[in-house]
Amino acid sequence: MTPRYDWTHGEVAVVGLGRSGTSVTTLLRRLGARVYASDASTHPAIAAQAASLQSRGADVQVGGHDIARISRAALVVASPGIPPDAAPLTAARAAGVPVISEVEVALAAMPTLRYVAITGTNGKTTVTALVAHLLRSLGEDAVAAGNIGTPLSEVALRPTMPAWVALELSSFQLHDTPSINPRVGVMTNLSPDHLDRYESVDDYYADKALLFRHAAQGSRWVVNADDREVMAVARTVRGVQLRFAVSGRLADAFLGGEDKQQLIVRDAVLLTRRELPLLGDHNVANALAAVLAVMAADPAFDCLDDRTRMAAALRGFHAPPHRLEPVADVGGVLWINDSKATNVAAARVAIESMTRPTILLLGGRHKGEPYTALLDPIAKHCRHVLAYGESAPRIVQDLAGRASVQQVEGGFAEVVSRARGLARRGDAVLLAPACSSFDMFTNYEERGRAFAAAARGEE
Repeated sequence: MTPRYDWTHGEVAVVGLGRSGTSVTTLLRRLGARVYASDASTHPAIAAQAASLQSRGADVQVGGHDIARISRAALVVASPGIPPDAAPLTAARAAGVPVISEVEVALAAMPTLRYVAITGTNGKTTVTALVAHLLRSLGEDAVAAGNIGTPLSEVALRPTMPAWVALELSSFQLHDTPSINPRVGVMTNLSPDHLDRYESVDDYYADKALLFRHAAQGSRWVVNADDREVMAVARTVRGVQLRFAVSGRLADAFLGGEDKQQLIVRDAVLLTRRELPLLGDHNVANALAAVLAVMAADPAFDCLDDRTRMAAALRGFHAPPHRLEPVADVGGVLWINDSKATNVAAARVAIESMTRPTILLLGGRHKGEPYTALLDPIAKHCRHVLAYGESAPRIVQDLAGRASVQQVEGGFAEVVSRARGLARRGDAVLLAPACSSFDMFTNYEERGRAFAAAARGEE
């Protein structure tokens, strides 16, 4: 399914010189391409990357993009951090230049790669990490790559190819990866997101559905039986579908048994919920999805015969940071970092996972979603809501009258200080912003680190 690319025909333009842009430029040079790479930033780290790439024969520009040159390229590679409507990409498409992802280049460089592709609105990073972890527990050489942090082009640059890659894919990456054809594909869930970049939620879901673009009779898919939108997208998809559920409905993997406390896979108990070191129903769903994906990666499903090792691997798993991560327990107050909850659906799941009276930190850059969907879980779990950042006025507007909500002026340190003043022994302070971080921070990781440091008194 991978298109044939003649990397030596014309010039390839790489837009964006972050980690992915740097590695894909290096890979393209190794493949014999003539490369023009550019980045709008003049940050010293970007300048250092540019100098390194120039020493490898790439033509590199920092501080801007040569739009005319990009429009004349034979091919444009978009780094994952570049918005789809960025001027260089818009100009390239208007000129009829194909725009592909860094992932597409890497897949073309590794045509025999075996990979499990994971997408969805929420949970995909955790599932990706779990899939790689479970495969390694079964003795496979497996790495996690893609949107999780390690660019797939970095994997392609390694001396030897791993046996398996657990590949996390965003909607933007799926849009620009025409050859996507995984051994196993996983769709965790679907809910509105990135409405600041998509004209409609239907357009967003359509990009997610590109996971199935090359579905065939022999394809294997893992889908969320509890998610109506996922089931609607997957209804007519060809191949074998394995389903997971936590709602009580029967599926290939589900939460059931006595008091709904057992993770049951293919009619047998794998482990109990208490043994899973992850908070919340959503993480039970993530674990079930990952187990099914690993099972589906084995053509004969033989890995199910080694339930002991798989259960032990789940018990020993540590979730990626910034996902319902307890970061401090000070004076009887538990501080929980869920900075990765960058949309309303993820924030709702985080709130519903709370077992203590909660002070909720909500805010950042608005992504186009109303916050009214949070009213019910806030009423059940939260004593106070602190709204901050660019989205604070909209949050107050949506929640006022039905929740105890305060708008906090000033920086993030002031937000944390206000939370500390409100919290009582036995409470939790939860950062589940429902927004992107770009009004105050470079990314959600930086926001999460700032929250954790402040919670521990390390500001």
